[in-house]
Amino acid sequence: MTTHLEVRRDHACLIVHGPDRSGIVAAVTALVARNQGNIVTLDQYSDNPECGEFFQRVVFHRPDLQAALPEIEADLDETLEPLGLQWRITDQSIPKRMAILASTSDHCLLELLWRHRRGELPVTIPMVISNHTNTAEDVRSFGIPFFHVPSQGPDKSAAEARIVELLKGNVDFVVLARYMQILSDSFLDEVGVPVINIHHSFLPAFIGAAPYRKAKERGVKLIGATSHYVTEDLDEGPIIEQDVARVTHAMTAGDLQARGAYVERAVLSRAVQWHAEDRVIRHGNHTIVFT
Repeated sequence: MTTHLEVRRDHACLIVHGPDRSGIVAAVTALVARNQGNIVTLDQYSDNPECGEFFQRVVFHRPDLQAALPEIEADLDETLEPLGLQWRITDQSIPKRMAILASTSDHCLLELLWRHRRGELPVTIPMVISNHTNTAEDVRSFGIPFFHVPSQGPDKSAAEARIVELLKGNVDFVVLARYMQILSDSFLDEVGVPVINIHHSFLPAFIGAAPYRKAKERGVKLIGATSHYVTEDLDEGPIIEQDVARVTHAMTAGDLQARGAYVERAVLSRAVQWHAEDRVIRHGNHTIVFT
């Protein structure tokens, strides 16, 4: 099986964003050409061509990319910073390190582990952390380390400190695969990497326990899921991906929950893949996603 990472050898992904102005595309494409790169894909978006923000994702192939990166980065500084543009460049053959936090529900967790094993996600998974032990055997069957960090009672500081200790410097982003704990602002600051969450799309209509039972009682016709970046504002971070599924009056609360779990798995997997492939640009409290 050919994996994402094998396909992307000697491929770089360049993200550019900043004030829109004439000549940006010409400057970027000329920069790639003079550094012996061949553009594979180029996506761009301007929210207002007269006075707005410009966003661009360029993937290009360059033989012996790793050796050439320092020279390319120096050229980016010299070319783009005078234009007021911010940029980042990544070697697409180097997978991002993704930690997963989970609780008792295993559907999102196992979906990510399965896709990773099949080579469908360009990530490594150095660890899974859970406040319960029911998924430990499944996780270890994938050859991935499992850490149990209990989190009980109103004071979560000890648990968060242990999780930070495990994550700090060892991961590039974190995924909450139905991790049913509210993370503190200090935790997010200390971890210092993006955190991606998944939840059903009933919020705020059916907040709290038993949302699918409440949804059944109200006779909902659509259920869905939302994946977003975690910020200090609970469940209000920039949205990466969403989807819905139609349901009927004949379905039980259990049927709704099963359909919802299916949507959650798909939405979270897409969000993780797009983040890992540098397809998501955060801008304020929303995202530009080049799919």
